[in-house]
Amino acid sequence: MSSFTTYKQCPVCNGTNILPVLHVKDHTVSKLVFEVWQCDTCTARFTQDVPVNEEIGNYYQSEAYVSHTDTKKGFINRLYHIVRNFTLQTKRRLVQKTANLKTGKLLDVGAGTGAFAATMQRAGWNVTGLEPDETARANAGKQHNIQLQSPDNLFVLPANSFDAITMWHVLEHVHEVHRYMDNFSSILKPKGALIIAVPNYTSYDADAYKEYWAAYDVPRHLYHFSPQSMLSLAQQHGFTIAQYRPMWFDSFYVSMLSEQYKTGKAGLVKAVWVGLLSNIKAMFDSHKCSSIIYVMKKV
Repeated sequence: MSSFTTYKQCPVCNGTNILPVLHVKDHTVSKLVFEVWQCDTCTARFTQDVPVNEEIGNYYQSEAYVSHTDTKKGFINRLYHIVRNFTLQTKRRLVQKTANLKTGKLLDVGAGTGAFAATMQRAGWNVTGLEPDETARANAGKQHNIQLQSPDNLFVLPANSFDAITMWHVLEHVHEVHRYMDNFSSILKPKGALIIAVPNYTSYDADAYKEYWAAYDVPRHLYHFSPQSMLSLAQQHGFTIAQYRPMWFDSFYVSMLSEQYKTGKAGLVKAVWVGLLSNIKAMFDSHKCSSIIYVMKKV
């Protein structure tokens, strides 16, 4: 029998003023429908009755889950790989700039198949990569010759040992979010940078697609963050948000998937238009981008 977590209070801020806002289908694996709830205190959204940590792995078992398999099947996944080759270097430069170091010690949490960890290693960084999925870890060894570790190792790493910690679309997957954030505060050096990228449900494309917005990705995404809820989470664990940086390509990728979920068709023109409108609105307010990179520093 499957076990699920039912929240009585917000998993981000512990607020008790929580209400259901959407019913969202798992289009990737189970085809089940999950409720998404919202906290009126910090504005975080979260997936209700989510599978417990020991069973969530069943919902990742799909060849279509590109971050674990690196599949290039289908137009959207091929496009993902083309864009990734560009964004990997953008992320490298961001780490170097925010850590104020050309090389240093990096922890990449939720490393997937190791593409970013390998990029940083080639740039001269000492990299520790953590990844829960065994298939992804195996693919990292085969494709990038990098050995990733289990996330359990996070809690035995020494204090003040990393110049930068990165989570690229990972925090929304983590059951023990507060335990992770506490540990980041411990193992990050005083002047280090914690870099977290997550989808933003307050973006234009999220509003346009509503329950079909692909970045809800239930039940794998446990939380659905807004800039306000990310600030609340950061402050609870001794961080301040130094920068909000937009991820411009995400609006197009997410809109393409969302259009497919909504209509059953590729709908490329419509998806590109929605993605473009989302980015235009975000040009005037980075808090409205489809996905946001939060650069955090210790207070």
